[in-house]
Formats: sequence, structure tokens, C-alpha cells
Amino acid sequence: MPTHDSFLRTKNMADSMKEESVAALLKGIDRYNPDNLQTLEHYVQMQAFEQTYNLDANLAVLKLYQFNPSMFKETVTCQILLKALMNLPNTDFILCKCLIIEQHQSFESVNKVISLSNLLETCEFQQFWQELKQKECQELIEGIKGFKESIKKFIASVLSITYQSISKSLLLEILGGDITEEDLKSYCNDNDWKIEDENIFLSNQEEHIKSKNISEKITFDNVAPIIRSAAK
Repeated sequence: MPTHDSFLRTKNMADSMKEESVAALLKGIDRYNPDNLQTLEHYVQMQAFEQTYNLDANLAVLKLYQFNPSMFKETVTCQILLKALMNLPNTDFILCKCLIIEQHQSFESVNKVISLSNLLETCEFQQFWQELKQKECQELIEGIKGFKESIKKFIASVLSITYQSISKSLLLEILGGDITEEDLKSYCNDNDWKIEDENIFLSNQEEHIKSKNISEKITFDNVAPIIRSAAK
């Protein structure tokens, strides 16, 4: 009977083989071969379920859709965009969006993901969570493992560089409103935040300010023309 360790080794070997086969499809002219699209689409779905990520492969899928509009799949495109959102604050979402033609961006679910992205980029976090509660959004993120957790991690990083302190109630709203006291303590520990009564101290912004001494060397030759002009 196979042991747990042998199972893990087998799984790791299978994952490695998948990565190698996908990497081979992304080399040279094969990258733009529509015959490979189905394999790459399956790989996108695997990323969603297994919480892995390959931006290069996802961009290749979007490029193939761009070259072959009739092969466009709305569901796969949304999965790619949602995975890109999970990688904020990196610019992956912008790269992906630029490869989606205007006609395809107008599809309802694709447009919805773009709207969610706009809310995150403008720090409308409470509105983002409200939108995410809608049925169509819940269906979009279903099967995208770790989506909410990744977004909360991004929001926490934004808060850490913009706030010195924040009320506990506002923080809970910004992080989605579905966080327990234990979850909040874990977030604070992970981000080095301090809880004091009803306030959360995120960071001391003064610690991030670094003074810089600027010195300029001015010789007599530099000021001589000014002196001569003043003497006239």
C-alpha cells in the first residue's frame, strides 16, 4: 500500500510534468497555435482549483482569443482575470485586460470582473465586498480557491502604508465584514498590527520617513558672473 510520502512524490512528479508540457507549448511558434488552446484552457482551470499561477500561460490564452475571436470562452477569461486580481498589487490584471478585445470586454461577466478591479484599484473596498455578495459575483469566484484571502491580503498591505491607526469596526468593514474576533487577531499578528481597545494601530508612518542631507558645492567661478552683473 502506497505511503503518504510516496503519494506526495508521485503528485509532485505529475505536477512537474504538467508544468514542463505547458512550458513546451509556450515556446516559439507553438505559443500561437490554436490547436493548443484546449490544453491551455484546462491549465487555467487547474490553476483556479489548485491555487497555482502561471501568468505567461494565461497571457498566451488571451492572445489566442485575440487572434481567434470565435474561440473565445467567457468563463476561462474570467478565471484568468480573477487569478490576476489575486496577484495585486502587481500589474498582471492590466496586462491581461490589454489583451482582451473591446467586444469581449463587453460580455457581462468579464465586465463585472473589470468593475471589481476598478473598485480595488480606487480603494473602494467596502463597495467591492458589497458587489462580491451579489449572486453573479459569487458564481464567478466559485472554484477560485483562495480568492477572498488573497484580496484581503492585498487590502491589508494597502492599509499598512496608508493608515497609522483605524477603528476596529471600520477595519472589519474594509476586510469584508465576515471576520471573527479570532480572525482579526490572526490578521493583526500576521501584519504586526496592535489592538488597543477599539482601535487598531497599523504602523508608525514616521518610521518610514528617512531624512536626507543635501549638500551643494558652489565655487567662486560659479558665482563670479552673478557678482559681475550686480556690480554693473
